[in-house]
Amino acid sequence: MNRLIKIAAIALCALGFSVGADAQSRQALRINEVMVVNDSSIVDDYGRKSAWIELFNANFAPLEISSVYLTTDPENPKMYPVPLGDVNTEIPTRQHVVFFADGEPNRGTFHTSFRLEPGQDNWIGIYDADGNTLIDEVLVPASLQPNQSYARSIDGEGEWQVRDGSQEAYITPSSANVIRDTNDKIALFADRDENGFGMTIMAMAIVFSALLLLCLCFYAIGKIGGAVSRINKMRAHGVDKSDADETIKSHDSGEEIAAIAMALYEHFNTHDTENTILTINKVKRAYSPWSSKIYGLREVPQHHRAK
Repeated sequence: MNRLIKIAAIALCALGFSVGADAQSRQALRINEVMVVNDSSIVDDYGRKSAWIELFNANFAPLEISSVYLTTDPENPKMYPVPLGDVNTEIPTRQHVVFFADGEPNRGTFHTSFRLEPGQDNWIGIYDADGNTLIDEVLVPASLQPNQSYARSIDGEGEWQVRDGSQEAYITPSSANVIRDTNDKIALFADRDENGFGMTIMAMAIVFSALLLLCLCFYAIGKIGGAVSRINKMRAHGVDKSDADETIKSHDSGEEIAAIAMALYEHFNTHDTENTILTINKVKRAYSPWSSKIYGLREVPQHHRAK
């Protein structure tokens, strides 16, 4: 009975920990970019252009958002619950998802039950599963023009700014707000090591260091295994370690080992040096009629006496 109680308590603690960790991870969900009037931006899965809201997972782990709420009314935080059972509601690490604010939730998971109103301020909020915890919010200004988006300068953080789709202020639904075409570290390495000598030396040093470490590990494992084997043998024979060490030190010369090996050899091969003993070994050979001598004998002629 006590064991069942302990198991139940552990299960409840694990469940509470997982729920708490999941709730804490949702606090990193961010509204990342919004477009109120969409005439030339992305289309939904029905080929229609609608207002859209981009959410960003600022966690360094996947985030399930099927239990959160999207709303445009602080008095009604549970305006649009993200449905359960859709595998696409799990946002991968540091990735985005787009909801279309078209007021037609019957079109799918990513179609909200509300619309965004052009020409006026639009407040958007994300609430946790309890409907009381505000995760993130943004006030989209009424001055936002058609085909302009209101976005963060950096994914999940930074100041909000108006983007018109130009080269300096591009619109990025379902992608990073800052698009990088090069890696700064790689570019710096290329400037300092144009011919690649440093990369070659570094790669070789890493490989040889790994091999050396592997050799040392195998050597240490062999030593430890030998020591454990000797200890187990001494315990099995009831030998004390100090006595065994003295025995090994006093009988570990090469001459003694060679003498013992020669004595064993002479013992197991003693018949070969005795001239009064004949050793016969039976050799088994496979029978073959082609080599049999009985087929080479001729029939003896019969002699008949004259009558």
